[in-house]
Amino acid sequence: MSLIGEDLARAHVSARLDRAQKERQYASLATANRLTRRAERLTRRAERTAAQARLALARVI
Repeated sequence: MSLIGEDLARAHVSARLDRAQKERQYASLATANRLTRRAERLTRRAERTAAQARLALARVI
């Protein structure tokens, strides 16, 4: 293989590795965002449940 061909091959491999790294970072960020939204939903649900329990306890007392 000529030197120019080797340089092109290296550049191509480097570009593919860079793209794969960026895609992994994006996927990781998307997962983190999804987990954050889920945690927020679960927190709101827990707060609603706690408020309902306080109301039920207040009615009993």
